[in-house]
Amino acid sequence: MLQLLHIENIAVIEEADITFDEGFNALTGETGAGKSIVIDAMGAVLGQRTSRDLIRTGAAKSFVSAVFTGVPALPALEECGIQTEDGELLLQREIYADGKNACRVGGRPVTVAQLRKIGGALLNIHGQHDGQQLLDEEQHGAYLDSFGQVDRELGGYAACYEAMEGTRKKLKSLQMDEAEKERRMDSLKFQIDELERAQLKVGEEEALLQRRNLLRNSEKFMSAIQGAVWSLTGGDEGGGAVSELREAAGAMAGAKGLDEQFAKLHERLESLHSEAYDVAETLRDLEDAFDFSPQELDELEGRADQLYRLKKKYGPTVEDMLEYLEQRKEELDQIAFASDTAARLEKQLEKERKQVMKAAGVLSQARKEAAKRLEERIQEELRQLDMPKVRFAICFEEKEPDASGIDLVRFLMSANVGEELRPINKVASGGELARIMLALKNVLAENELIGTLVFDEVDTGVSGRAAKLAQVSRRKQVLCVTHLPQLAAMADTHFSVEKGESGGRTYTRVLRLDRERRKQELARLTGGERITAALLAENRERCVPPLPVAEVEKIA
Repeated sequence: MLQLLHIENIAVIEEADITFDEGFNALTGETGAGKSIVIDAMGAVLGQRTSRDLIRTGAAKSFVSAVFTGVPALPALEECGIQTEDGELLLQREIYADGKNACRVGGRPVTVAQLRKIGGALLNIHGQHDGQQLLDEEQHGAYLDSFGQVDRELGGYAACYEAMEGTRKKLKSLQMDEAEKERRMDSLKFQIDELERAQLKVGEEEALLQRRNLLRNSEKFMSAIQGAVWSLTGGDEGGGAVSELREAAGAMAGAKGLDEQFAKLHERLESLHSEAYDVAETLRDLEDAFDFSPQELDELEGRADQLYRLKKKYGPTVEDMLEYLEQRKEELDQIAFASDTAARLEKQLEKERKQVMKAAGVLSQARKEAAKRLEERIQEELRQLDMPKVRFAICFEEKEPDASGIDLVRFLMSANVGEELRPINKVASGGELARIMLALKNVLAENELIGTLVFDEVDTGVSGRAAKLAQVSRRKQVLCVTHLPQLAAMADTHFSVEKGESGGRTYTRVLRLDRERRKQELARLTGGERITAALLAENRERCVPPLPVAEVEKIA
Protein backbone atom coordinates (compact mmCIF):
# COMPACT_ATOMS: atom_id res chain seq x y z
CA MET A 1 0.00 0.00 0.00
CA LEU A 2 0.99 3.64 -0.42
CA GLN A 3 2.13 4.82 3.00
CA LEU A 4 3.69 8.24 2.34
CA LEU A 5 3.55 10.68 -0.58
CA HIS A 6 6.03 13.58 -0.48
CA ILE A 7 5.56 16.47 -2.94
CA GLU A 8 7.83 19.44 -3.64
CA ASN A 9 7.15 22.27 -6.11
CA ILE A 10 4.33 20.61 -8.04
CA ALA A 11 2.08 23.39 -9.42
CA VAL A 12 0.69 25.31 -6.42
CA ILE A 13 1.94 22.76 -3.88
CA GLU A 14 5.23 24.02 -2.50
CA GLU A 15 5.71 21.10 -0.13
CA ALA A 16 3.41 18.45 1.28
CA ASP A 17 3.68 15.15 3.12
CA ILE A 18 0.58 12.95 3.00
CA THR A 19 0.50 9.84 5.16
CA PHE A 20 -2.15 7.40 3.99
CA ASP A 21 -3.66 4.56 5.99
CA GLU A 22 -5.04 1.19 5.07
CA GLY A 23 -8.65 0.94 3.92
CA PHE A 24 -10.60 3.85 2.48
CA ASN A 25 -8.84 7.25 2.21
CA ALA A 26 -10.95 10.19 0.95
CA LEU A 27 -9.65 13.51 -0.42
CA THR A 28 -12.14 16.37 -0.63
CA GLY A 29 -11.91 20.08 -1.26
CA GLU A 30 -13.37 22.90 -3.25
CA THR A 31 -13.18 22.90 -7.03
CA GLY A 32 -9.77 24.23 -8.05
CA ALA A 33 -8.21 23.65 -4.63
CA GLY A 34 -5.63 21.26 -6.10
CA LYS A 35 -7.02 17.75 -5.64
CA SER A 36 -6.05 16.83 -9.18
CA ILE A 37 -2.51 18.05 -8.47
CA VAL A 38 -2.14 15.36 -5.84
CA ILE A 39 -3.22 12.79 -8.43
CA ASP A 40 -0.78 14.30 -10.96
CA ALA A 41 2.01 13.95 -8.39
CA MET A 42 1.10 10.28 -7.90
CA GLY A 43 1.17 9.78 -11.66
CA ALA A 44 4.58 11.44 -11.88
CA VAL A 45 6.21 9.21 -9.26
CA LEU A 46 4.70 6.17 -11.02
CA GLY A 47 6.53 7.10 -14.22
CA GLN A 48 3.57 8.45 -16.15
CA ARG A 49 4.03 11.16 -18.78
CA THR A 50 4.45 14.62 -17.24
CA SER A 51 5.10 18.14 -18.46
CA ARG A 52 7.69 20.64 -17.31
CA ASP A 53 4.71 22.98 -16.83
CA LEU A 54 4.00 20.94 -13.70
CA ILE A 55 6.98 22.59 -11.99
CA ARG A 56 5.99 25.39 -9.61
CA THR A 57 6.68 28.88 -10.97
CA GLY A 58 10.13 30.05 -9.93
CA ALA A 59 11.41 26.58 -8.97
CA ALA A 60 14.27 24.87 -10.82
CA LYS A 61 12.79 21.40 -10.39
CA SER A 62 9.98 19.43 -8.79
CA PHE A 63 10.37 16.32 -6.69
CA VAL A 64 7.98 13.52 -5.73
CA SER A 65 8.65 10.43 -3.64
CA ALA A 66 6.39 7.62 -2.50
CA VAL A 67 6.92 4.94 0.13
CA PHE A 68 5.08 1.64 -0.42
CA THR A 69 4.79 -1.09 2.18
CA GLY A 70 3.80 -4.73 1.89
CA VAL A 71 5.33 -4.90 -1.60
CA PRO A 72 5.46 -8.52 -2.89
CA ALA A 73 8.15 -9.95 -5.15
CA LEU A 74 7.46 -8.36 -8.53
CA PRO A 75 8.95 -9.39 -11.90
CA ALA A 76 9.47 -5.71 -12.75
CA LEU A 77 11.72 -5.34 -9.68
CA GLU A 78 13.64 -8.52 -10.45
CA GLU A 79 14.35 -7.28 -13.99
CA CYS A 80 16.03 -4.19 -12.52
CA GLY A 81 17.87 -6.15 -9.84
CA ILE A 82 16.02 -4.34 -7.04
CA GLN A 83 15.07 -5.95 -3.75
CA THR A 84 12.74 -4.60 -1.10
CA GLU A 85 13.63 -4.31 2.56
CA ASP A 86 10.92 -6.01 4.61
CA GLY A 87 8.45 -5.29 1.79
CA GLU A 88 9.13 -1.53 1.86
CA LEU A 89 10.01 0.31 -1.36
CA LEU A 90 10.87 3.95 -2.10
CA LEU A 91 10.09 5.52 -5.49
CA GLN A 92 11.56 8.93 -6.37
CA ARG A 93 11.40 11.24 -9.36
CA GLU A 94 12.89 14.67 -10.04
CA ILE A 95 11.59 16.72 -12.98
CA TYR A 96 13.81 19.57 -14.20
CA ALA A 97 12.82 22.70 -16.11
CA ASP A 98 14.85 21.58 -19.15
CA GLY A 99 12.73 18.44 -19.43
CA LYS A 100 15.25 16.01 -17.92
CA ASN A 101 14.21 13.41 -15.34
CA ALA A 102 16.04 11.62 -12.54
CA CYS A 103 14.27 8.46 -11.33
CA ARG A 104 15.20 6.08 -8.52
CA VAL A 105 13.66 2.94 -7.08
CA GLY A 106 15.02 1.69 -3.79
CA GLY A 107 17.86 4.20 -4.18
CA ARG A 108 18.93 2.72 -7.53
CA PRO A 109 18.75 4.86 -10.71
CA VAL A 110 16.21 3.64 -13.26
CA THR A 111 14.77 4.92 -16.52
CA VAL A 112 11.32 6.48 -16.76
CA ALA A 113 10.12 3.36 -18.61
CA GLN A 114 11.38 1.10 -15.81
CA LEU A 115 9.77 3.37 -13.20
CA ARG A 116 6.47 3.21 -15.12
CA LYS A 117 6.58 -0.59 -15.22
CA ILE A 118 7.31 -0.88 -11.50
CA GLY A 119 4.81 1.82 -10.52
CA GLY A 120 2.09 0.21 -12.61
CA ALA A 121 2.42 -2.96 -10.52
CA LEU A 122 2.02 -1.03 -7.25
CA LEU A 123 -0.79 1.47 -7.84
CA ASN A 124 -3.57 1.97 -10.36
CA ILE A 125 -5.24 5.32 -11.05
CA HIS A 126 -8.85 5.28 -12.30
CA GLY A 127 -10.08 8.58 -13.69
CA GLN A 128 -13.59 9.97 -14.00
CA HIS A 129 -13.59 9.25 -17.74
CA ASP A 130 -12.60 5.58 -17.44
CA GLY A 131 -16.19 4.63 -18.22
CA GLN A 132 -15.53 5.74 -21.79
CA GLN A 133 -13.17 2.77 -22.12
CA LEU A 134 -16.23 0.55 -22.21
CA LEU A 135 -17.09 2.10 -25.55
CA ASP A 136 -13.98 0.46 -27.00
CA GLU A 137 -15.05 -3.12 -27.66
CA GLU A 138 -11.44 -4.18 -28.15
CA GLN A 139 -11.01 -3.72 -24.38
CA HIS A 140 -13.87 -6.06 -23.48
CA GLY A 141 -11.83 -9.18 -24.15
CA ALA A 142 -8.96 -7.83 -22.01
CA TYR A 143 -11.36 -7.20 -19.10
CA LEU A 144 -12.73 -10.73 -19.39
CA ASP A 145 -9.26 -12.30 -19.54
CA SER A 146 -8.21 -10.31 -16.47
CA PHE A 147 -11.22 -11.54 -14.53
CA GLY A 148 -11.00 -15.15 -15.75
CA GLN A 149 -7.22 -15.39 -15.24
CA VAL A 150 -6.78 -17.38 -18.44
CA ASP A 151 -3.03 -16.80 -18.69
CA ARG A 152 -2.24 -20.52 -18.98
CA GLU A 153 -4.75 -21.12 -21.80
CA LEU A 154 -3.75 -17.89 -23.52
CA GLY A 155 -0.04 -18.81 -23.32
CA GLY A 156 -0.68 -22.23 -24.84
CA TYR A 157 -2.68 -20.70 -27.67
CA ALA A 158 -0.06 -17.98 -28.30
CA ALA A 159 2.71 -20.58 -28.73
CA CYS A 160 0.67 -22.48 -31.34
CA TYR A 161 -0.32 -19.27 -33.13
CA GLU A 162 3.28 -18.01 -33.35
CA ALA A 163 4.42 -21.32 -34.84
CA MET A 164 1.65 -21.17 -37.45
CA GLU A 165 2.48 -17.56 -38.34
CA GLY A 166 6.15 -18.46 -38.77
CA THR A 167 5.26 -21.19 -41.25
CA ARG A 168 2.84 -18.87 -43.02
CA LYS A 169 5.61 -16.29 -43.53
CA LYS A 170 7.97 -18.92 -44.93
CA LEU A 171 5.29 -20.08 -47.33
CA LYS A 172 4.52 -16.54 -48.43
CA SER A 173 8.20 -15.89 -49.17
CA LEU A 174 8.13 -18.77 -51.69
CA GLN A 175 5.12 -17.46 -53.56
CA MET A 176 6.10 -15.43 -56.65
CA ASP A 177 5.10 -15.38 -60.29
CA GLU A 178 7.22 -17.13 -62.93
CA ALA A 179 8.71 -13.93 -64.39
CA GLU A 180 9.81 -12.72 -60.98
CA LYS A 181 11.14 -16.19 -60.22
CA GLU A 182 13.30 -16.23 -63.37
CA ARG A 183 14.64 -12.73 -62.68
CA ARG A 184 15.58 -13.64 -59.15
CA MET A 185 17.26 -16.90 -60.22
CA ASP A 186 19.33 -15.10 -62.87
CA SER A 187 20.46 -12.54 -60.31
CA LEU A 188 21.39 -15.23 -57.79
CA LYS A 189 23.31 -17.27 -60.40
CA PHE A 190 25.33 -14.21 -61.43
CA GLN A 191 26.26 -13.41 -57.82
CA ILE A 192 27.14 -17.02 -57.01
CA ASP A 193 29.27 -17.36 -60.16
CA GLU A 194 31.15 -14.11 -59.47
CA LEU A 195 31.95 -15.11 -55.90
CA GLU A 196 32.94 -18.69 -56.80
CA ARG A 197 35.25 -17.51 -59.59
CA ALA A 198 36.99 -15.27 -57.06
CA GLN A 199 38.03 -18.40 -55.10
CA LEU A 200 37.93 -16.57 -51.77
CA LYS A 201 39.89 -17.95 -48.82
CA VAL A 202 39.56 -17.08 -45.15
CA GLY A 203 42.55 -15.00 -43.98
CA GLU A 204 43.65 -14.33 -47.56
CA GLU A 205 43.23 -10.57 -47.45
CA GLU A 206 45.44 -10.03 -44.40
CA ALA A 207 48.32 -12.07 -45.90
CA LEU A 208 47.90 -10.33 -49.26
CA LEU A 209 48.06 -6.84 -47.78
CA GLN A 210 51.10 -7.74 -45.70
CA ARG A 211 52.97 -9.11 -48.74
CA ARG A 212 51.94 -6.15 -50.88
CA ASN A 213 53.26 -3.73 -48.29
CA LEU A 214 56.56 -5.62 -48.23
CA LEU A 215 56.95 -5.50 -52.01
CA ARG A 216 55.89 -1.87 -52.26
CA ASN A 217 58.70 -0.94 -49.82
CA SER A 218 61.25 -3.50 -50.96
CA GLU A 219 64.04 -0.97 -51.62
CA LYS A 220 63.71 0.49 -48.13
CA PHE A 221 63.65 -2.99 -46.57
CA MET A 222 66.75 -4.12 -48.52
CA SER A 223 68.63 -0.95 -47.67
CA ALA A 224 67.82 -1.37 -44.01
CA ILE A 225 68.85 -5.04 -43.99
CA GLN A 226 72.12 -4.47 -45.84
CA GLY A 227 73.06 -1.52 -43.66
CA ALA A 228 72.40 -3.48 -40.51
CA VAL A 229 74.40 -6.52 -41.79
CA TRP A 230 77.38 -4.35 -42.70
CA SER A 231 77.36 -2.69 -39.27
CA LEU A 232 77.29 -6.05 -37.52
CA THR A 233 79.71 -8.00 -39.73
CA GLY A 234 81.77 -5.37 -41.53
CA GLY A 235 81.09 -6.91 -44.92
CA ASP A 236 83.86 -8.66 -46.92
CA GLU A 237 86.56 -6.61 -45.22
CA GLY A 238 85.65 -8.00 -41.79
CA GLY A 239 85.29 -6.04 -38.61
CA GLY A 240 81.87 -4.90 -37.44
CA ALA A 241 80.09 -5.10 -34.12
CA VAL A 242 80.12 -8.92 -33.93
CA SER A 243 83.89 -9.07 -34.34
CA GLU A 244 84.48 -6.24 -31.89
CA LEU A 245 82.29 -7.87 -29.25
CA ARG A 246 84.16 -11.16 -29.69
CA GLU A 247 87.48 -9.37 -29.19
CA ALA A 248 86.15 -7.50 -26.14
CA ALA A 249 85.00 -10.78 -24.59
CA GLY A 250 88.43 -12.30 -25.31
CA ALA A 251 90.16 -9.37 -23.65
CA MET A 252 88.15 -9.88 -20.48
CA ALA A 253 88.71 -13.64 -20.49
CA GLY A 254 92.12 -13.34 -18.85
CA ALA A 255 90.73 -11.49 -15.84
CA LYS A 256 87.48 -13.39 -15.25
CA GLY A 257 89.14 -15.79 -12.85
CA LEU A 258 90.72 -13.05 -10.74
CA ASP A 259 87.60 -11.18 -9.63
CA GLU A 260 83.87 -11.95 -9.55
CA GLN A 261 82.99 -8.53 -11.03
CA PHE A 262 85.23 -9.17 -14.07
CA ALA A 263 83.69 -12.61 -14.45
CA LYS A 264 80.21 -11.09 -14.66
CA LEU A 265 81.37 -8.50 -17.20
CA HIS A 266 82.93 -11.24 -19.32
CA GLU A 267 79.66 -13.18 -19.17
CA ARG A 268 77.67 -10.14 -20.33
CA LEU A 269 80.10 -9.54 -23.26
CA GLU A 270 79.75 -13.19 -24.31
CA SER A 271 75.97 -12.78 -24.22
CA LEU A 272 76.09 -9.59 -26.29
CA HIS A 273 78.33 -11.28 -28.84
CA SER A 274 75.96 -14.25 -29.14
CA GLU A 275 72.93 -12.00 -29.54
CA ALA A 276 74.65 -9.78 -32.15
CA TYR A 277 75.81 -12.86 -34.07
CA ASP A 278 72.27 -14.31 -34.06
CA VAL A 279 70.76 -11.03 -35.30
CA ALA A 280 73.33 -10.84 -38.09
CA GLU A 281 72.54 -14.37 -39.26
CA THR A 282 68.77 -13.64 -39.18
CA LEU A 283 69.33 -10.55 -41.33
CA ARG A 284 71.41 -12.56 -43.84
CA ASP A 285 68.57 -15.12 -44.09
CA LEU A 286 66.09 -12.31 -44.79
CA GLU A 287 68.38 -10.87 -47.43
CA ASP A 288 68.75 -14.25 -49.15
CA ALA A 289 65.01 -15.02 -48.95
CA PHE A 290 63.88 -11.65 -50.21
CA ASP A 291 62.67 -12.30 -53.73
CA PHE A 292 61.26 -9.20 -55.38
CA SER A 293 59.33 -9.51 -58.60
CA PRO A 294 57.55 -6.55 -60.27
CA GLN A 295 55.14 -9.06 -61.80
CA GLU A 296 54.20 -10.40 -58.35
CA LEU A 297 53.44 -6.87 -57.15
CA ASP A 298 51.16 -6.31 -60.16
CA GLU A 299 49.33 -9.54 -59.39
CA LEU A 300 48.89 -8.58 -55.75
CA GLU A 301 47.58 -5.16 -56.70
CA GLY A 302 45.07 -6.74 -59.04
CA ARG A 303 43.87 -9.21 -56.42
CA ALA A 304 43.52 -6.46 -53.81
CA ASP A 305 41.46 -4.39 -56.25
CA GLN A 306 39.24 -7.40 -56.99
CA LEU A 307 38.61 -7.98 -53.28
CA TYR A 308 37.84 -4.28 -52.80
CA ARG A 309 35.17 -4.33 -55.54
CA LEU A 310 33.64 -7.56 -54.21
CA LYS A 311 33.50 -6.18 -50.66
CA LYS A 312 31.51 -3.16 -51.83
CA LYS A 313 28.90 -5.53 -53.25
CA TYR A 314 28.84 -8.54 -50.92
CA GLY A 315 30.29 -7.68 -47.51
CA PRO A 316 33.03 -5.87 -45.59
CA THR A 317 35.24 -8.97 -45.10
CA VAL A 318 36.09 -12.19 -46.91
CA GLU A 319 34.25 -14.12 -44.18
CA ASP A 320 31.11 -12.02 -44.78
CA MET A 321 31.32 -12.60 -48.52
CA LEU A 322 31.64 -16.36 -48.07
CA GLU A 323 28.60 -16.30 -45.74
CA TYR A 324 26.69 -14.27 -48.34
CA LEU A 325 27.63 -16.87 -50.97
CA GLU A 326 26.17 -19.70 -48.85
CA GLN A 327 22.98 -17.72 -48.24
CA ARG A 328 22.50 -17.10 -51.96
CA LYS A 329 23.06 -20.77 -52.73
CA GLU A 330 20.40 -21.71 -50.19
CA GLU A 331 17.99 -19.16 -51.64
CA LEU A 332 18.60 -20.46 -55.17
CA ASP A 333 17.90 -24.00 -53.99
CA GLN A 334 14.73 -22.85 -52.26
CA ILE A 335 13.46 -21.17 -55.42
CA ALA A 336 14.51 -24.06 -57.64
CA PHE A 337 12.71 -26.51 -55.39
CA ALA A 338 10.01 -24.05 -54.27
CA SER A 339 7.18 -26.34 -55.36
CA ASP A 340 8.40 -29.19 -53.18
CA THR A 341 9.11 -26.88 -50.25
CA ALA A 342 5.74 -25.17 -50.62
CA ALA A 343 3.94 -28.48 -50.60
CA ARG A 344 5.77 -29.50 -47.43
CA LEU A 345 5.01 -26.16 -45.77
CA GLU A 346 1.35 -26.40 -46.79
CA LYS A 347 1.05 -29.71 -44.95
CA GLN A 348 2.89 -28.29 -41.97
CA LEU A 349 0.66 -25.19 -41.98
CA GLU A 350 -2.50 -27.26 -42.04
CA LYS A 351 -1.25 -29.35 -39.12
CA GLU A 352 -0.36 -26.21 -37.14
CA ARG A 353 -3.71 -24.61 -37.94
CA LYS A 354 -5.49 -27.61 -36.41
CA GLN A 355 -3.33 -27.21 -33.31
CA VAL A 356 -4.19 -23.50 -33.20
CA MET A 357 -7.92 -24.20 -33.46
CA LYS A 358 -7.67 -26.85 -30.73
CA ALA A 359 -5.84 -24.44 -28.41
CA ALA A 360 -8.30 -21.70 -29.35
CA GLY A 361 -11.18 -23.96 -28.37
CA VAL A 362 -9.64 -24.55 -24.94
CA LEU A 363 -9.10 -20.80 -24.51
CA SER A 364 -12.62 -20.00 -25.71
CA GLN A 365 -14.17 -22.50 -23.31
CA ALA A 366 -12.24 -20.99 -20.39
CA ARG A 367 -13.42 -17.52 -21.42
CA LYS A 368 -17.05 -18.59 -21.69
CA GLU A 369 -16.96 -20.13 -18.23
CA ALA A 370 -15.39 -16.94 -16.89
CA ALA A 371 -18.03 -14.87 -18.75
CA LYS A 372 -20.85 -16.61 -16.89
CA ARG A 373 -19.23 -15.83 -13.56
CA LEU A 374 -18.52 -12.23 -14.59
CA GLU A 375 -22.12 -11.68 -15.75
CA GLU A 376 -23.43 -12.82 -12.37
CA ARG A 377 -20.95 -10.67 -10.46
CA ILE A 378 -21.63 -7.54 -12.54
CA GLN A 379 -25.37 -8.09 -12.26
CA GLU A 380 -25.09 -8.29 -8.47
CA GLU A 381 -22.91 -5.16 -8.34
CA LEU A 382 -25.39 -3.23 -10.50
CA ARG A 383 -28.25 -4.18 -8.17
CA GLN A 384 -26.27 -2.65 -5.31
CA LEU A 385 -25.71 0.47 -7.44
CA ASP A 386 -29.47 1.10 -7.81
CA MET A 387 -29.63 -0.51 -11.25
CA PRO A 388 -31.69 -3.66 -10.53
CA LYS A 389 -33.50 -3.59 -13.87
CA VAL A 390 -30.37 -3.32 -15.98
CA ARG A 391 -29.35 -6.56 -17.63
CA PHE A 392 -25.70 -7.20 -18.44
CA ALA A 393 -24.45 -9.97 -20.71
CA ILE A 394 -21.33 -11.01 -22.60
CA CYS A 395 -21.65 -12.37 -26.12
CA PHE A 396 -19.11 -14.26 -28.22
CA GLU A 397 -18.60 -14.20 -31.97
CA GLU A 398 -16.02 -16.28 -33.79
CA LYS A 399 -13.39 -14.52 -35.87
CA GLU A 400 -10.32 -15.54 -37.82
CA PRO A 401 -7.51 -16.57 -35.48
CA ASP A 402 -5.22 -13.73 -34.41
CA ALA A 403 -2.85 -13.15 -31.53
CA SER A 404 -5.74 -12.92 -29.03
CA GLY A 405 -7.64 -16.02 -30.16
CA ILE A 406 -10.82 -16.65 -32.15
CA ASP A 407 -13.21 -14.86 -29.78
CA LEU A 408 -14.75 -11.47 -30.48
CA VAL A 409 -15.97 -10.51 -27.00
CA ARG A 410 -18.65 -7.85 -26.63
CA PHE A 411 -20.42 -6.46 -23.56
CA LEU A 412 -24.19 -6.08 -23.96
CA MET A 413 -26.80 -4.40 -21.79
CA SER A 414 -30.47 -3.61 -21.59
CA ALA A 415 -31.37 -0.56 -19.52
CA ASN A 416 -35.13 -1.13 -19.46
CA VAL A 417 -37.41 -4.10 -18.92
CA GLY A 418 -38.53 -5.64 -22.18
CA GLU A 419 -35.68 -4.12 -24.22
CA GLU A 420 -33.28 -6.35 -26.13
CA LEU A 421 -29.67 -6.70 -25.13
CA ARG A 422 -27.55 -4.39 -27.28
CA PRO A 423 -23.89 -3.33 -27.41
CA ILE A 424 -23.00 -1.00 -24.55
CA ASN A 425 -21.52 1.63 -26.87
CA LYS A 426 -24.92 2.01 -28.57
CA VAL A 427 -27.34 2.20 -25.64
CA ALA A 428 -25.52 3.17 -22.41
CA SER A 429 -25.74 6.71 -21.04
CA GLY A 430 -22.82 8.42 -19.32
CA GLY A 431 -24.17 7.58 -15.88
CA GLU A 432 -24.77 3.96 -16.80
CA LEU A 433 -21.26 3.67 -18.20
CA ALA A 434 -19.84 5.10 -14.97
CA ARG A 435 -21.79 2.62 -12.82
CA ILE A 436 -20.95 -0.40 -14.97
CA MET A 437 -17.28 0.59 -14.97
CA LEU A 438 -17.35 0.98 -11.19
CA ALA A 439 -18.93 -2.44 -10.85
CA LEU A 440 -16.30 -3.90 -13.19
CA LYS A 441 -13.44 -2.27 -11.27
CA ASN A 442 -14.83 -3.65 -8.03
CA VAL A 443 -14.97 -7.19 -9.41
CA LEU A 444 -11.55 -7.03 -11.11
CA ALA A 445 -9.92 -5.65 -7.95
CA GLU A 446 -10.41 -9.05 -6.33
CA ASN A 447 -7.90 -10.69 -8.70
CA GLU A 448 -5.40 -7.85 -9.15
CA LEU A 449 -2.07 -8.01 -7.33
CA ILE A 450 -1.97 -4.20 -7.18
CA GLY A 451 -2.33 -3.13 -3.57
CA THR A 452 -3.55 0.45 -4.05
CA LEU A 453 -6.40 1.79 -6.20
CA VAL A 454 -6.87 5.52 -6.78
CA PHE A 455 -10.29 6.80 -7.92
CA ASP A 456 -10.25 10.35 -9.25
CA GLU A 457 -13.84 11.71 -8.98
CA VAL A 458 -15.37 8.50 -10.34
CA ASP A 459 -18.56 9.36 -8.41
CA THR A 460 -19.56 11.73 -11.24
CA GLY A 461 -22.86 10.38 -12.56
CA VAL A 462 -22.95 7.67 -9.88
CA SER A 463 -25.50 7.66 -7.08
CA GLY A 464 -24.80 7.40 -3.36
CA ARG A 465 -24.45 3.64 -3.84
CA ALA A 466 -20.89 4.45 -4.87
CA ALA A 467 -20.19 3.17 -1.38
CA LYS A 468 -19.06 0.13 -3.36
CA LEU A 469 -15.66 1.79 -3.15
CA ALA A 470 -15.78 1.26 0.58
CA GLN A 471 -16.27 -2.45 -0.10
CA VAL A 472 -13.26 -2.48 -2.39
CA SER A 473 -11.23 -0.90 0.41
CA ARG A 474 -11.76 -4.00 2.54
CA ARG A 475 -9.52 -5.87 0.11
CA LYS A 476 -7.32 -3.06 -1.21
CA GLN A 477 -6.13 0.32 -0.11
CA VAL A 478 -8.42 2.89 -1.77
CA LEU A 479 -7.63 6.58 -2.31
CA CYS A 480 -10.63 8.50 -3.59
CA VAL A 481 -11.01 12.11 -4.71
CA THR A 482 -14.71 12.91 -4.30
CA HIS A 483 -17.35 15.64 -4.00
CA LEU A 484 -19.99 13.35 -2.49
CA PRO A 485 -20.53 13.66 1.27
CA GLN A 486 -22.13 10.20 1.26
CA LEU A 487 -18.89 8.73 -0.08
CA ALA A 488 -16.49 10.83 1.99
CA ALA A 489 -18.38 9.86 5.15
CA MET A 490 -17.56 6.20 4.56
CA ALA A 491 -13.81 6.81 4.51
CA ASP A 492 -11.56 5.46 7.23
CA THR A 493 -9.26 8.46 6.77
CA HIS A 494 -10.29 11.87 5.45
CA PHE A 495 -8.03 14.55 3.91
CA SER A 496 -8.98 18.08 2.90
CA VAL A 497 -7.19 19.86 0.05
CA GLU A 498 -7.25 23.60 0.71
CA LYS A 499 -5.94 26.57 -1.24
CA GLY A 500 -4.83 29.92 0.16
CA GLU A 501 -2.59 32.93 -0.47
CA SER A 502 0.53 34.14 1.32
CA GLY A 503 3.07 36.75 0.25
CA GLY A 504 1.39 37.23 -3.09
CA ARG A 505 1.62 33.50 -3.94
CA THR A 506 -1.00 30.76 -4.04
CA TYR A 507 -0.41 27.74 -1.87
CA THR A 508 -2.20 24.41 -1.59
CA ARG A 509 -1.98 22.23 1.49
CA VAL A 510 -3.34 18.78 2.31
CA LEU A 511 -4.71 18.38 5.83
CA ARG A 512 -5.59 15.18 7.64
CA LEU A 513 -8.93 15.87 9.30
CA ASP A 514 -9.81 15.04 12.86
CA ARG A 515 -13.44 14.41 13.85
CA GLU A 516 -14.15 18.12 14.34
CA ARG A 517 -12.78 19.20 10.98
CA ARG A 518 -14.29 16.19 9.27
CA LYS A 519 -17.77 17.05 10.46
CA GLN A 520 -17.30 20.61 9.18
CA GLU A 521 -16.07 19.34 5.80
CA LEU A 522 -19.00 16.94 5.39
CA ALA A 523 -21.39 19.76 6.19
CA ARG A 524 -19.68 21.93 3.57
CA LEU A 525 -19.98 19.18 0.97
CA THR A 526 -23.67 18.90 1.78
CA GLY A 527 -24.63 22.55 1.90
CA GLY A 528 -21.84 24.58 0.32
CA GLU A 529 -20.21 27.48 2.14
CA ARG A 530 -23.13 28.12 4.49
CA ILE A 531 -22.82 25.65 7.37
CA THR A 532 -25.82 25.64 9.68
CA ALA A 533 -26.72 23.75 12.84
CA ALA A 534 -29.10 21.65 10.79
CA LEU A 535 -26.32 20.62 8.41
CA LEU A 536 -24.03 19.79 11.30
CA ALA A 537 -26.73 17.68 12.89
CA GLU A 538 -27.47 16.01 9.56
CA ASN A 539 -23.81 15.05 9.12
CA ARG A 540 -23.27 13.93 12.69
CA GLU A 541 -24.18 10.33 11.88
CA ARG A 542 -22.00 10.34 8.80
CA CYS A 543 -18.79 10.67 10.79
CA VAL A 544 -16.95 7.46 11.53
CA PRO A 545 -17.70 6.84 14.36
CA PRO A 546 -20.81 9.07 14.74
CA LEU A 547 -20.54 12.16 16.91
CA PRO A 548 -22.77 12.39 20.00
CA VAL A 549 -25.84 14.65 19.64
CA ALA A 550 -24.68 16.83 22.54
CA GLU A 551 -21.35 17.49 20.84
CA VAL A 552 -23.06 18.50 17.61
CA GLU A 553 -25.37 20.88 19.46
CA LYS A 554 -22.42 22.37 21.32
CA ILE A 555 -20.54 23.10 18.09
CA ALA A 556 -23.69 24.43 16.40
